[in-house]
Amino acid sequence: MATSLPVTAQHYLKCGTDNCEKNCQFYCNPCHRQLCEQCRVKHQKSLDTKNHEVVPFLQHKRHLPVDKCKLHPTRNADILCNECKIPLCSKCTTMEEHFGHKFVDMEDTDAEKFAFCLEEISKIQEYFLPTSKEMKTETDEDGREVKKIMDGIRNSIKAEAKSLKDLVDKVTSDKLEQANTIEKSLLKVLKQQEKTYHDYNKYLEKLLKEFHGYLPLSNFKVLLSAKLENSKIQSIPETSKPVSPVFTAGQFTYDDVSKLLGKIGVPNIKPDKRKIKPMATSLTQLKPTGKEIKQDREKSDMKQTLSLSTYVTKVREYTVPGVDSVFHVSLGKSGRLWLSDGRGNLVHTDLQGNQLQKIQTSGKYEGYHTVTQDGDLIYTDRKNKVINRIKQDNTVTEFIRTGDWEPFSIHSSHINGDILVGMIKDGEAKITRYNKTGEEIQNIQRDDKGQEMHDDPRYITENINGDICTSDINKRAMVVVNRSGQHRFSYTDQGSKFFPYGICTDILSHIIVCDRYLKKVHILNQDGHFLSTLLTPQQGLTRPRSLCVDDENNLHVGQFDSNTVTVYKYLE
Repeated sequence: MATSLPVTAQHYLKCGTDNCEKNCQFYCNPCHRQLCEQCRVKHQKSLDTKNHEVVPFLQHKRHLPVDKCKLHPTRNADILCNECKIPLCSKCTTMEEHFGHKFVDMEDTDAEKFAFCLEEISKIQEYFLPTSKEMKTETDEDGREVKKIMDGIRNSIKAEAKSLKDLVDKVTSDKLEQANTIEKSLLKVLKQQEKTYHDYNKYLEKLLKEFHGYLPLSNFKVLLSAKLENSKIQSIPETSKPVSPVFTAGQFTYDDVSKLLGKIGVPNIKPDKRKIKPMATSLTQLKPTGKEIKQDREKSDMKQTLSLSTYVTKVREYTVPGVDSVFHVSLGKSGRLWLSDGRGNLVHTDLQGNQLQKIQTSGKYEGYHTVTQDGDLIYTDRKNKVINRIKQDNTVTEFIRTGDWEPFSIHSSHINGDILVGMIKDGEAKITRYNKTGEEIQNIQRDDKGQEMHDDPRYITENINGDICTSDINKRAMVVVNRSGQHRFSYTDQGSKFFPYGICTDILSHIIVCDRYLKKVHILNQDGHFLSTLLTPQQGLTRPRSLCVDDENNLHVGQFDSNTVTVYKYLE
């Protein structure tokens, strides 16, 4: 079972053979020795060690510390009694107290339990923890949704209150206007009555003055001749007192007003249970067909016989018509290839470089096309924010719309057909996973600390273990996350001048990446440990940009300054 390795490590392990400085790729379990490819061959040819169990390094057994037997100090306690659960030496197994007991090799038991721990760790890391985090995120989203709903309810209450207040203000204004009108009408009547008495008072004053004029003795003759019957006092005018208005208070309660402002309540319905995705769909892939099982067996057999070659051999080269450089290569059905340059030219060729089809796209200096499991080509259109599909009958259709995000790089999974897309928007970047039908099923953007994991995902691919690998030029790194979106490691070649471009993986889960600045091609194992520099300028490499491994495990390398693709053999 594979041991756990640090995710940030970038140094390679050395062979354990004396005076051998080559990279460790294998491990001899009986000898507990690290071996390179050449030393493995020698080790398995030697008469003393030809029957030893030699496995890939990541599958090696641990070298356990050896304790001496407490009863027989000259012997090693390397056997475990299953019933007593104590370590024993071989001599202890013959003792009476262990008669009939079962014994197991401690290394085998350790390997079994170590494998169980790794399996449980894998379950936690790839299913339980991500699923729990997704559910926590869902509860956070529900919390934000509840707050949004309650903000809406509060705004509705305020709006109702404002409407009621406006209505109260209108009724109040009308009532006050009514009071003013009544007051004005009453005062007008009283004013008229006031004028009536004012005029009558003037009349009395005039009559009083007239009668006073008859009283002096000097005027007795006037008095004798006066017709006093015409001076009879008029009656006092009669008027009515106004009826005073009264105000009858309205009859309303708190409940009356509360009803006017609506009602808040939670529906009496059974809440939906949160859906927990089953482990089977999280940790396993789609059920393979008979053909796929056969292919997997063939690949498994091939893995047993293939290894990294000591020398890289140039197999051939071919010229691609219709492009002036080769920035990306996608492997199609029957070994046919799709290749693109930096001017939007996308060309379909056979393995000899004969042009089969050519289309014009908006793609430039990125891995913007890939071939699906069905053999269709899909490519990104950053300008229109869509992903298009070219079927095998050459019809072009719109496949996926990406909203506000610009689709940048793209890769179709060879594991389950999912579509992985690197996207950018307003200085942010993410990886989005779609299923075969174009339904969005996953977004990968931030790590466990909330930090952005990607900045410029120029090229993207998937390893056979489900890891997603991207070349990020702005970060000067190759960024690798697992299928759940958790950051595994970032490879930088331990320098600030690392400019990763084209990237691919192979049948042995190697990760191969171009370095634009130093004009090299690096090869790493699946855990980010540097294995070797496959190609350098000394081997004719000038400005590498694109990589692709074909069905025969040959590496195709495209360059910036040429439309010629060179094919290399690097496995044996």
